[in-house]
Amino acid sequence: MKFSTPRDPAALAAFINLRVLNPEHEHWRRGVEAAVIFARVHGDLKVPFTYRVPEGEEAEAVGWPASLANFPLGQWTADARRFYARGNMDEDRIEQLEKLGMVWNHFDVAWEEGLSAARGWAAEHGHLLAPLDAAHQGYRVGIWLKNARAAARRAQELEQRQAEGLPVDSWAGALSPERREQLEEIDPSWCPAWPVEWQRAFHLTRQHLEEIGGELPTEPGIVMHRGEDLGRWVKAQRLGWDKLTTVQQWMCEQVLGIEPATEDEKPKPRTSQAEKWAMHLAAATQFFEREGHLKVPREHVERIVVSGLNGEDQEERELKLGAWVGNQRSRAASLTPERVEQLSAVGMRWA
Repeated sequence: MKFSTPRDPAALAAFINLRVLNPEHEHWRRGVEAAVIFARVHGDLKVPFTYRVPEGEEAEAVGWPASLANFPLGQWTADARRFYARGNMDEDRIEQLEKLGMVWNHFDVAWEEGLSAARGWAAEHGHLLAPLDAAHQGYRVGIWLKNARAAARRAQELEQRQAEGLPVDSWAGALSPERREQLEEIDPSWCPAWPVEWQRAFHLTRQHLEEIGGELPTEPGIVMHRGEDLGRWVKAQRLGWDKLTTVQQWMCEQVLGIEPATEDEKPKPRTSQAEKWAMHLAAATQFFEREGHLKVPREHVERIVVSGLNGEDQEERELKLGAWVGNQRSRAASLTPERVEQLSAVGMRWA
C-alpha cells in the first residue's frame, strides 16, 4: 500500500491493524482486506459464493489492489459463517467482521450462496439437473438443489390443499414463489414432476442432437455424453414406453424423435418360477404316462409342446427332466404339500 496515494480511511485502518499491529494468517488477512473493500463498494457483505476479487485497471480504479486479484471472497465469507456457527472463531475476528456488517445467521444469505453456486453450475453444464454429488467451487450444489426441490414440492402440496379448501397449518419448509422464479429463470425444468435423472438424460440427449449434430443413438455403448449412456437411455424409453407419462411420451416423440418399440423388438418376458414348475411337471407327467414310472435318468432331456403367449401358437421346449426330478427329490422337505402331492401322483419315489 502506497501511503502517498489517497486511501479510504476504513481500508487504511484495517491495513494497519492487520499487517502492523496484529499480524495473522495471510489468508485471513487477505480475506478481511477484501471484505473491507467489498463492504465499501457494495454497502454490505452479501458476497455471492462464487465471487472473486476482480482484476485489471478498472478494478484498481475502484479500490481493488492487484495483490487481491482473483481472491475467492465468496468462499472465504461462507467459510467464516461456518466457522462461526461451529464456535471455532476467535472473538476478535467476530468483532472485525461484525464491524463490516457481517450477518451470521441469515437464511437469505444462505439462499443467495446456493443460488450463486447453482448459476455457476448451470453456466458450465447448461441445466440445473445436477446429480446429488455435484459441487461447484466446493459448494455442494447437488444437495442444495435436492433440498430446493423438496421445498418446491411442499409448496405445491400446500397450494393444492389451500385450493381444495383444506386447512394449512404452516408454510414452513415451503419454497416461496419468488425463489422458485429465480430457479426457473436459470432452468425452467429444474424441478420436473418425474425423476431428475430422467430429465437430465433427456436434456443431454437433446443437447447431443442439437449442439453436436449427432444422430439419435438407439443401442447402448454408442454415445457417452457427460457420463450418460444416451443409447441405453433411449432404448429404455422405447421398451418402457407404456410406463412413461403422457407428457414424457410427447417430449420423447416430438422433441427427440423417439418412437415406441415394436412388438418384434420387445424382449420375451421372463418365465416365472411358477411357470417353470408347471412346465417341468407337465414333462414329468408326459414321461410317466409314456414309461409308467418316474425313474428318470439324470441326463435325460424331455421334449414338450407348450402354448405361446396368445394361447394359440405352440413351441417345443427341451427340459432337463432328469436333473429336475433329482433336485425335487433332494429338496423334498422344502416343497409345499401341494407340490409333493402332484409329484407323487405321477410316480415320484421320494426315498
